[in-house]
Amino acid sequence: MFKTLVNAFKIEQLRKRIFYTFWIVLIVRLGCQLPIPGIDVAQVQQYLQSVVGSSYSFIDSFTGGSFLSMSVFALSVTPYITASIIMQLLTIAIPALEEMHRDGEDGKKKMNKITRYVSVGLAIIESAGLAIGFSRQGALGESNFFTVLTVVVTLTAGSCIIMWLGERISDKGLGNGISIILLINIVSRMPNDFSNLYIMFVKGKDIVQAVVAVCIVVAVIVGTTIFVIILQDAERRIPVQYSKKVQGRKLAGSQASYIPLKVNTAGVIPIIFASSLLSVPSIVINLFNVTPGTTWQKILQGMNQNYWFNPEYPWASVGLIIYILLNIIFAYFYTSITFNPMEVANNMKKSGGFIPGIRPGKPTQDYLNKILNYIVLIGVIGLLIVAVIPIFFNGMFKADVSFGGTSLIIIVGVILETMKQLESQMLVRNYSGFLND
Repeated sequence: MFKTLVNAFKIEQLRKRIFYTFWIVLIVRLGCQLPIPGIDVAQVQQYLQSVVGSSYSFIDSFTGGSFLSMSVFALSVTPYITASIIMQLLTIAIPALEEMHRDGEDGKKKMNKITRYVSVGLAIIESAGLAIGFSRQGALGESNFFTVLTVVVTLTAGSCIIMWLGERISDKGLGNGISIILLINIVSRMPNDFSNLYIMFVKGKDIVQAVVAVCIVVAVIVGTTIFVIILQDAERRIPVQYSKKVQGRKLAGSQASYIPLKVNTAGVIPIIFASSLLSVPSIVINLFNVTPGTTWQKILQGMNQNYWFNPEYPWASVGLIIYILLNIIFAYFYTSITFNPMEVANNMKKSGGFIPGIRPGKPTQDYLNKILNYIVLIGVIGLLIVAVIPIFFNGMFKADVSFGGTSLIIIVGVILETMKQLESQMLVRNYSGFLND
């Protein structure tokens, strides 16, 4: 990877793209430090932690710490990510969107335009909900219509600027802009997390305990990172053979290829869905100022990840079981709408392709379904292992950090994808140079 970066800096065009990305990332991080005028940050943090519960660290990691500090970029890329997920789900449900999705580059542009509008709408709804909640809690200097409107406009504008900057990176920079911004936000929280781990497990301890603690922390982080890399790159290759065709007086075709099926087919989408659903009861109760009884308090504790694996709260294991089931359900659901075995089987049949030992048509579809179900199960088990490791250490040892399994998957995925794109651009550049000589 380091060698690839060094070689990329030797090419002027790629060097400009890298520096362009760097300056935009710098602008994003500066915007994350600009507070919204007229807001009591301490009151805001207390309110958000009570409403969002255990999900606040998850959201704060995605926003690079700007969510709890309620800066101009507090919403960051979350509205756009949510809008993208919604559009993917609606594509399978609305025939017009499905047709647009298949309409090549023009359809892609139209889908991106609709996604932007949905992102703006979600940003307005989210910022309005936050502003009204702040006003009720007295977190605004003056709780009047103008102050609430200022917060809504500022947060929405910040989200739109982030979305625009992400598109600029995609057009003139390096990699996917939204993914790069998300990556930088997550990484920016890591020094603070490592500082918290040092204070909690190393500072003030004797040498033996400190060394053991450091070794365990490093082993867990390195081991989890290696496991995530394996999980992200793992794929099942299904061999495909294309029959020979007569073209004029010659036989053409008879090519051997394969269908790559990623083991982690759904990525981090199941974790995002599951975490969002588990936080809904706490959000609803706090928004409507409902005082929960003893039973409801236990239920809410079970939905809160901070109580999982905590020996003092054994009933919270119910929430962990629900979390695991939701991840499995969403993994299969999301895979079913992003990969269609029937469509793949029909396309293979039309192009004269077949899987060795499997008849074209319905048998091929059934075979792909069988393989896919097996792969999804392995992928979601690996995903759950990565997601549960930081939750386990948080519950058992109070190792509270903002980055967890989801963040590591995003970091590894974005870095690998960006490096592949960089390598492909270098390859194209070499081919261009060869053809121009």
